[in-house]
Amino acid sequence: MIINITKENFENEVLKSDKKVLLDFWATWCMPCTMLSPIVDEVSEEINTVKFGKVNVDEQGELAQTFGISSIPALIVIENGKVVNQSVGLIPKNQILQLIGN
Repeated sequence: MIINITKENFENEVLKSDKKVLLDFWATWCMPCTMLSPIVDEVSEEINTVKFGKVNVDEQGELAQTFGISSIPALIVIENGKVVNQSVGLIPKNQILQLIGN
């Protein structure tokens, strides 16, 4: 299951998560984002040890700024409230799995 992450639920869903969290920063107008999204969806269905969230940068500009997002798609992995891995651009499924350590 993928959660829509907003500044309102960020603390509870991400910072206080007892699981590692993969955040997918995206926008509707971003073609590589629309290509990456189904891959992230597929990984989220296969891996239950990681929480998956999507952040729409147009709606959640503050969160994007917090992470210094200047290019999308961007994937950020957070564990215990800290960024432990990240990637920018369209990447294949096996690289997403490596990113989250699976």
